[in-house]
Amino acid sequence: MPIFERDDTSIYYEEQGSGFPVLLIAPGGMRSAIPFWDGAPWNPIEQLRGDYRVIAMDQRNAGKSTAPIKATDSWHVYTEDQLALLDHLGVEKFHVAGMCIGGPFCMGLVQSAPDRVASVVLFQTIGLHENREAFFAMFDDWAKDLMPKRPEVAPSDWDSFRQSMYGGDFLLNVSREFVAKCETPLLVLCGKDLYHPEATSRAIAELAPNAEFIEHWKDGEDQVSAKAHVLSFLAANTPG
Repeated sequence: MPIFERDDTSIYYEEQGSGFPVLLIAPGGMRSAIPFWDGAPWNPIEQLRGDYRVIAMDQRNAGKSTAPIKATDSWHVYTEDQLALLDHLGVEKFHVAGMCIGGPFCMGLVQSAPDRVASVVLFQTIGLHENREAFFAMFDDWAKDLMPKRPEVAPSDWDSFRQSMYGGDFLLNVSREFVAKCETPLLVLCGKDLYHPEATSRAIAELAPNAEFIEHWKDGEDQVSAKAHVLSFLAANTPG
């Protein structure tokens, strides 16, 4: 079982295929882990492994990955995990694709390492739009499963972590102003529900200077067309 160890953190990951690297960040909210791709409209691991080196991972304290929990935890600790894993694998420049909570994670990588991210694919990203209580409830549901295993974590630490993750605006870890100045090519596949607001997807596509937008992508001919668009987008932005 491939495990990357860093300090007290253990990150489970899988690799398939060869070529230019693509980091995949799974849906599932705080439980973001590789198996959630099987429930997506289509599985990009299966789609991309023929042409790319696909790197998928379980986020900390999700799936087979574990890490300490601290009051100071927030989006940045996940970004540090992701970049450390890529460093461990010898990856300098990469594409990144994320669904659901993977949207903010992708943009956090662009913010932290803009020269390393060749392009970003955002599948129905989460975002703040009349839904903060739903995100808090999602966090609480994840936390209640972990609390019996983490008696050393104080209630105030859980509260601080939750607020740091879901107390922000827009994409929760990056601002509208950042997206408006982001030169990295983005492909935005629209969300249309409580956790993945259409308004957020459209705002990203309108703000970012180099964004492309796909509204319908989940079923039938829309899915066929969207899959082809993802492939052409990645190919166009793969360094020569």
